[in-house]
Amino acid sequence: MRVSSQPILSGRTALITGVSRRRGIGLAIARRLSELGANLFIHSWAAHDREQPWGSDVDPDDITHELRSGGRRIEHLALDFADPASPARLMTAAMGAFGHVDVLILNHARSSSQSIDELTADELDLSFQVNCRATLLLIKEWVAHHDGTEGGRVVLLISGQHLGPMPSEIPYALSKGALHQVTQTLASHLAPLRITVNSVNPGPTDTGWADSRTHSAVLERMPLGRWGQPEDAARLVGWLATDEAQWVTGQVINSEGGFNR
Repeated sequence: MRVSSQPILSGRTALITGVSRRRGIGLAIARRLSELGANLFIHSWAAHDREQPWGSDVDPDDITHELRSGGRRIEHLALDFADPASPARLMTAAMGAFGHVDVLILNHARSSSQSIDELTADELDLSFQVNCRATLLLIKEWVAHHDGTEGGRVVLLISGQHLGPMPSEIPYALSKGALHQVTQTLASHLAPLRITVNSVNPGPTDTGWADSRTHSAVLERMPLGRWGQPEDAARLVGWLATDEAQWVTGQVINSEGGFNR
């Protein structure tokens, strides 16, 4: 049997949102898909990270430069998904650059810490706008351009909100839960276009967000003796983007290393 020497995603284009941090899952996914042969259009919004305790750890232009060194074509656009026009702008830019998008990885997220006592209407609205509305509008824009070619993939990055309580992150948990719930609906609707839709819960991932106390507490509940790394999520997402995963759709995959909640 003749085995192709071409990378498994050679000739395909992936659009990845939320590629804003060197330690983030988004960059790990971008690296993995590039290794698999895909050209990339990456989205970032570093302003969100600068507002968070972990801060911004790199200029997104540096990320683009690094990825280009791997020999793939890489394009980049920074957009705030709180703006309802941003999903259409992003897809227009990606289609203009490459002519087609085969794989859509929805990794972006607005994270915030609000319990029920601290909850505000503004944060509820903003979390929904970024995490839910932008995600669905971007899928809509992509589907409008999709021609039914084999290899259409959508992967949503969610959290573990369906497995255990997240009382200090209500807007985040609520918005990620909505994506979880819509996974099967999207998968069913898009199956006739030969597009698969799956969600990935990467579990506790060491991207620099946890303080030392939280890090130690979570580590005690990890039976494999370590936190998840961005590359763990990236390997799974990379596989879901390939033809090997063509029979997997409508699934919420928990890849948590046996995390004991």
